[in-house]
Amino acid sequence: MKLLIADDSMTQRVMLQSITSKWGLSPVLAENGEQALEILAKDNSPRLLLLDWEMPGVDGLEVCNQVRQREDSETFFILLLTGRTETQDIEQGLEAGANDYVAKPFNNAELKARLENGRKLVSLQKELLRANSLLEKYRKKDN
Repeated sequence: MKLLIADDSMTQRVMLQSITSKWGLSPVLAENGEQALEILAKDNSPRLLLLDWEMPGVDGLEVCNQVRQREDSETFFILLLTGRTETQDIEQGLEAGANDYVAKPFNNAELKARLENGRKLVSLQKELLRANSLLEKYRKKDN
């Protein structure tokens, strides 16, 4: 499954690319929120997103907000990765549309588990959409 990694730190992007590749994911990298949104605007874009909160220009929260305004927003799993750990920060991130939150510095095992949960959720959502589409097709056929 494709994973969008958006982080303004090249070191962080490369490290995340390396470890998530080992976990069987296919990372797509963005240097900032603007690039992330450009990638997400393309057909067959990643549905599993790992976003740094604090990036210059369009930050991770704004990417969350824009993704959640899309008609297909429920097909995305958004994981915020940030040094912000206060309760109000977590609340703000989740209210912006993130599904989950991991604080930096992160534990690899925790990040892997959270991304795996996201992968499962995205896969189930895709299956549900396919089933709904088939059901709708049969309904139209019967009428």
